[in-house]
Amino acid sequence: MESPDYYSDHKFCANCQKYVSYLMSMDHSYCTECGERVRLFSQADWTDFHENLKNQKPKGGRPRKQRGRESA
Repeated sequence: MESPDYYSDHKFCANCQKYVSYLMSMDHSYCTECGERVRLFSQADWTDFHENLKNQKPKGGRPRKQRGRESA
């Protein structure tokens, strides 16, 4: 993972339709180009991110107990 660097960090601006530098306040972050609030991901990237997480999740439930084995 990359080392965090404020100057190279970007968030998505829906108004500019691109990832931009931003200014942070206590509650929200704002685009340095147009002043609108920014989000971490675009809608398409957010969907891709969740699909990727869903595909990486292990399938199935809890493993069955081994019957006949004694515990320590």
